Amino acid sequence: MLELQWGAGRMRIVAHGFDLVDCRRIQDVLERHGDRFLARILTDMERRYVESKRDPLPHIAGRFAAKEAVLKVLGTGWRGAIAWTDVEVVNDRAGQPVVRLSGECERIAQGLGVTRVLVSISHTEKHAAASAIGLADDGAAA
Repeated sequence: MLELQWGAGRMRIVAHGFDLVDCRRIQDVLERHGDRFLARILTDMERRYVESKRDPLPHIAGRFAAKEAVLKVLGTGWRGAIAWTDVEVVNDRAGQPVVRLSGECERIAQGLGVTRVLVSISHTEKHAAASAIGLADDGAAA
């Protein structure tokens, strides 16, 4: 089992998820469904972030890939009572993406013992990729 030292305690990796998105696929959906699609997959904060960019498309695709990667960490995929907005990806002051879970995703994460999800997002004009790692707090002092 891989354990990490994080702050004052130790954490173990519960699961890893990865996703790759073709930006053209997102563009096609946007052309067909526009604001309805954005409202379904992005929280208000995520939407403000992507709309602040000169070219929002790769950032929308990046957020979509991040959410898919997190769902893979949770072992669920998008199904049942899960809403796309149950996974929110915001940036901290340094610009690092931070995952916030709510609703059904938060409930599933708690059941798995996941207390934190790390995410990394990268994109080009054509593709967006994201990697997510679910961590559990082992509660051991350093």
